[in-house]
Amino acid sequence: MIQTFILGIVQGLCEFLPVSSSGHLALLQHFFGLNANGEEMTAFNLLLHFATVISLIIYFRREIFRVLYEWLSGWFTKSDKRLPGWSYGWAILIATFFTGVLGLPMRKTVDLISASPMYVGCGLIFTAMILASVPVISHNGQKNSLLKIAIVVGIAQGIAVLPGISRSGMTIAASLLMGMALDDAFKFSFMISIPAILGANLLEFLKFYKSGAEAFMPEGYLIACAAAFVLGLAALGIMRRLVASEKWPYFGIYCFILGTVAVLVSL
Repeated sequence: MIQTFILGIVQGLCEFLPVSSSGHLALLQHFFGLNANGEEMTAFNLLLHFATVISLIIYFRREIFRVLYEWLSGWFTKSDKRLPGWSYGWAILIATFFTGVLGLPMRKTVDLISASPMYVGCGLIFTAMILASVPVISHNGQKNSLLKIAIVVGIAQGIAVLPGISRSGMTIAASLLMGMALDDAFKFSFMISIPAILGANLLEFLKFYKSGAEAFMPEGYLIACAAAFVLGLAALGIMRRLVASEKWPYFGIYCFILGTVAVLVSL
């Protein structure tokens, strides 16, 4: 039960901080002697991710409602009178499309990397390098159109399906590179993650369902999911403040240390 609770805590904290929750879960499940890729852990992992995506939807509920309303109303409005949510909604869809095009073919690679602490460690070191480049990127990014931003950030999110590579780190860094302001980069990064995470979870659920495997839930799984949900909300608030203060790249030091340890232990 303690192991289950720890996994819930780690999922909640790491899903939205730039440290790769998938990498942490893979390393912890390996450390605990759990089968990170086995069918028996799939249902539990899906629940943990669902808990954090619910916290994401609640945190951004106003932005989600506004974009949905403005995007849907745009279908019945003249082009010169459409609200900002029309373009923003399309940007989210375009980013999601490029994430899927890049991320879906890598599903088998993701399974392979999840089973190897060395590969996960290399992903964390890559994340550290991306975060280290943020101070330069944030002050030299040239403003681009929302379409170009959506494509580049969508590709960055697709790369981040690999365990050890932080999704939030990659997408916020890509947004800054394309000239987005800090708060806009934060919002866009997490707004495009909602359809991506829900879509990935749906695919994993269908894969699990078709396999005919019985759902296995470790003892204390409900408490773990509750912890993931509550800490997910807290992590979003923390991340927003860190982005505003430009201190979030310091997580790169942590990623580099953890990644290096994972690689060395694997040798």
